[in-house]
Amino acid sequence: MTSVSRMCRTMLLGSLLALVPAWAGASSLPEVIDKIKPSVVAIGTHQPTRQPPLNIMGTGFVVADGNIIITNAHVIPRVIASEQQEKLGIILRQDDKTIFREGTVLAQDPAHDLAAIKITGNSLPSLPIGDSDSIREGQRIAFTGFPIGMALGLHPATHLGYISAISPIVLPALNSRQLDPRVVNRLKHGGFNILQLDATAYPGNSGSPVFDPESGRVIGIINMVFVKGTKEAALATPSGISYAIPAKFIDELIREKLVKP
Repeated sequence: MTSVSRMCRTMLLGSLLALVPAWAGASSLPEVIDKIKPSVVAIGTHQPTRQPPLNIMGTGFVVADGNIIITNAHVIPRVIASEQQEKLGIILRQDDKTIFREGTVLAQDPAHDLAAIKITGNSLPSLPIGDSDSIREGQRIAFTGFPIGMALGLHPATHLGYISAISPIVLPALNSRQLDPRVVNRLKHGGFNILQLDATAYPGNSGSPVFDPESGRVIGIINMVFVKGTKEAALATPSGISYAIPAKFIDELIREKLVKP
């Protein structure tokens, strides 16, 4: 890397850090939630000939310059029916109206189940990324998202809990039937530590930002829920055990895409 390249990279990193909101300091949880909610969006598709035209698949949140949305890679649909005018994007509430904003997949990190979406239009308030390497077991956390999609309406809900364990994500499978594609992919790329939460997440919470309830800094992203029995059991009898990907991998994805050597 040349000295000029290093200087450009340093300047760009500095500009990204300058995007940290002024409110990202100590505050009460109600105040933090008020600041978090405008940055949390639903991830879904819009198809004018479909009823209903909107389909929510998960949650995402705004980072960097306000036009980049972070979510889980597994939330992104594998196929978009563009010939039927289906489009990928975000869904949010503004001025008491439901708004769809088209987006394109900017980058994906399947090994850490992360994806970045670039949206069109005006920038949205972004969330600051915290230091996930300093997380400790027993630390309080909160996450905001859309549990059960639009079944509860397009109103982000916040759940409170704490870090119950920091453990390897690749857990031993009891038999080969438990080795789904995501587990196999992680076996190929090697394991990493994941955050086990004592908190209840539901389908639709995938991609929700996990944040420090005092500072509002994002320290992880909801990735999966421990399900007892069938998927339907996640709604009827939730386990209360959820998992989150540490935020350092979000930071790496942003830097890799926006700040190339």
